[in-house]
Amino acid sequence: MSGGAPLPDDAWELLADWLPGDDEPDRPQVTLSTVDADGGPDARTVLLSSVARDGLSFHTDAASRKAAQIAANPLVAVTVLWPGFTRQLVVRGVASTADPVDVAAAYRARSPYLQQLAWLNSHDFAALPLDERRARWAAFADEHPDGFGQPAGWTGFVVRPTRVTAWESAPDTASRRREWTAGPDGWSLSHRAG
Repeated sequence: MSGGAPLPDDAWELLADWLPGDDEPDRPQVTLSTVDADGGPDARTVLLSSVARDGLSFHTDAASRKAAQIAANPLVAVTVLWPGFTRQLVVRGVASTADPVDVAAAYRARSPYLQQLAWLNSHDFAALPLDERRARWAAFADEHPDGFGQPAGWTGFVVRPTRVTAWESAPDTASRRREWTAGPDGWSLSHRAG
């Protein structure tokens, strides 16, 4: 199962305009939706690491629930909502494991807090009382004064689009959605009610 072809010019220009460049340090929080083992939807917030014409990337712990769900069913959706509900972008696609070089680069680009989180973010750690979590967090930081190398379980995924839906508010008329859909003959654009 593979994602669509690289985005057409107009869809790529919209993503490049709406989303921050990969060199910008503030990464957008997006909602990643997956399918669980029972066929039900599941969703959580992740940081969008990078955006390219052929896919959107995010990174996570390989032992996470989302990684397991993607391994079982790679069909996902990524939703970006702008403050004030002025814009919404939904990218539906097929997730695949990112290249290890890109995974390492994304880890290096993370803040020290997020790098440390990649080491300590576990169910066992979450179950600890707040004071103990704080103490272990501080102790781990003290043990690694030169920073945190990439943990073995750090991985990434690229969502290769099969459908991109862009909605913008229009306070003086009805809003609408522009929707690009990948098909056997390439990408098609349609307009849908807002």
